[in-house]
Amino acid sequence: MRRILVFALAIFVVGMFTADVFAQDHAFIGVKKCKMCHKGVKKGEIFEKWESTLHAQAFATLATEEAKAIGAEKGIENPQTADECLSCHITGYGVDAALTEALIPENGVTCESCHGAGADFKKISVMKDRDAAIAAGLTADPKAVCVNCHNEESPTFKPFVFEERWTKIAHSRPAATEE
Repeated sequence: MRRILVFALAIFVVGMFTADVFAQDHAFIGVKKCKMCHKGVKKGEIFEKWESTLHAQAFATLATEEAKAIGAEKGIENPQTADECLSCHITGYGVDAALTEALIPENGVTCESCHGAGADFKKISVMKDRDAAIAAGLTADPKAVCVNCHNEESPTFKPFVFEERWTKIAHSRPAATEE
């Protein structure tokens, strides 16, 4: 019983911090709009890199037998509908629904999970000015976002060394791929 209470408290705290990361007035635009400008060789294959990562499969992972077994141990009937799972397996968890209308949970952990809600920094003129992009919602410190989910409260936690894990999801910077 104590273990369940500790787990529930940990998930609540993780959810609070996840919502705080996105506590803002910036709306999400969804992976389809990010893809429009960040796909293909000329753009550094950023979308394709994301698509090949576990982040892109984060929501689908919750439907696996392993996830269901972990959920059952925690008293969770369906991980794909449980807040304590969704807080780390979808983009924009805990954010006002009016700001997340463009999001599709099935897309899992998308660009905006790491980079921030993009509605206000999606213009190329804003993206080219890092300070303006940050003021418009671009996340300045992705590591701070990562540790909201990649921490010891996760039931599948593995030691998290940002610099090592970053290499699995790193992609070129758009400006570096421009001609």
